[in-house]
This record gives sequence, structure tokens and C-alpha cells, in this order.
Amino acid sequence: MALPAHLLCFGMGYTGAALGQLLVADNWRVTGTYRRDEDGGASLVPFDQAHATISEASHILISVPPGESGDPVLNKYRDELANHPGLAWLGYLSTTGVYGDTGGEMVDETAAINPTNPRSRRRRAAEIEWQRFADEAGLALHIFRLAGIYGPGRSAFDQIRGGTARRIDRPGFKFSRIHVEDAAAVLKASLSQPYSGAIYNLADDEAVEQQEVVAYACGLMGAPPPPLVPFSEAEPEMSEMARSFWNDNRQIDNARIKRELGITLAYPNYRAGLQAILAAESGA
Repeated sequence: MALPAHLLCFGMGYTGAALGQLLVADNWRVTGTYRRDEDGGASLVPFDQAHATISEASHILISVPPGESGDPVLNKYRDELANHPGLAWLGYLSTTGVYGDTGGEMVDETAAINPTNPRSRRRRAAEIEWQRFADEAGLALHIFRLAGIYGPGRSAFDQIRGGTARRIDRPGFKFSRIHVEDAAAVLKASLSQPYSGAIYNLADDEAVEQQEVVAYACGLMGAPPPPLVPFSEAEPEMSEMARSFWNDNRQIDNARIKRELGITLAYPNYRAGLQAILAAESGA
């Protein structure tokens, strides 16, 4: 007998919370996990106490990042997941970083995998681990490779207000991104239209230079844009993580989510997304 619709999200982060809001509105039960050093909530359980929740879940999403010792969910719950009789859908949140640097060329889900930094290499290793596990257990795995996620509380506006916004000048070096609400919409569509073994790129329609996004956000706010800083001058001051994002120049093809899942992006480019964020803030 099929279980009632219940999503368990290992790591109820920014994207998982957005998906949860969509599903709760459709009368799903949604549960997330949290670490011991985080605050819990009515719909949250500690990561190491999710045994009972796994057995009750009809769908499971993994957004916990892998570590040096592999994927923490598989490390702890491999047998319970493998023996779950009613699991209809299994999703794994990965990153477009697994494609590495393409010199600005467009990449779809069939492109070569060539991660250039340790974080992306761990994600690729986790993808392989989950694919192998799902094949052995006969589970319907779906991998979602996300571009840079932005949205309310996590956009260029917050950097501008916080005084941390910079416009880095590196002509022709473009980044793909996706609004968190569009990312959640893709995940929801996959829940209702599962394609076992599917891999999806989650990105909007327009990769652009970083400095363009900051300049546009400043224009919407009526704030003076920060001066352009050549990448060669900005790089020495970057953290190791920030520098890693500038190692890869690629554009992400999102045709599959439109073709297979019928997705029409609410925010097909950063301009539409930023306009909506500011409008919501103004109306709050």
C-alpha cells in the first residue's frame, strides 16, 4: 500500500524549505533534519534520530553536503533506505560545479564531468555513490545539479545593504544562477513526474557576468554601483571558497527541465528575479 505523501529532506536548507512551502500548501507532510548545533522545530528531527521518519516517508530529498568520508546520509542510513518498501522518489541536490571549466561553453546533462575544486569533486563522488546505491537497491534516484541559488534574503540586495557588494571585472566570464522558487518548482514537478535515473540542470535562461547583476541591483535600489575592480586585483583578497567559483567559466543548458518536466521559469533571468524580490520587500 502506498504511503501518504510525505517528504523527508535531509538538510532543510534554503532550497528544501522553499520546496516544503510548496508541498505543505498541497497537503503534503514535510519533515526535515537538522544538526545538533542548529535549532530544531515542529517539523524537524535531529539528523541522527531520523530512523522512524525514514520509514514514514514516501519521498526523500538529500541536500546534506558530502564530507571527506563520503555522504553522511548513506554512511548512516544506507541499510534503512535500501530496505524501504514504499519509497517512491529519491532526490539528490548536487552542483553544476561538477562540469568544471568549459571556457564559457554551454553544457547540458550529457557534458563531460571535470570538477576543478575539492568541493565539486566531493559532490561528483557523492553522485556516483548515490547512483551505485540506487541501482543496487532498485530505487528511483533523481540528481539535480544546481547553479548559483539566489532569492529573498540571499541576493545582491543583501550584499549591497551589508556593504560587501563588489563589481569584479572579468570580461566574458559568466555565471549561471537560479531563483530559489524556480528551483523548488523543478523539484516539485519531478515529484509528480519521476524519471528514474534522471539528471537535471537547474539554471535560468541567461548566464551573465557577476558585475552586471550587482550594477542592476544597485540601479533598482537607487544606490551608486561600486567601482569595477579588475579580477587580477580582487583575486588576492578572495577567500579560498570565493576564488574557487572564479576557476570555472561555463554556461548551463536548462532545456531538459522544460522538455521533460514542463517547466516554465517564473524568473528566466536575474532581472526578473531581482525585480520580484525588491517588489516583495517593498510590499512587506
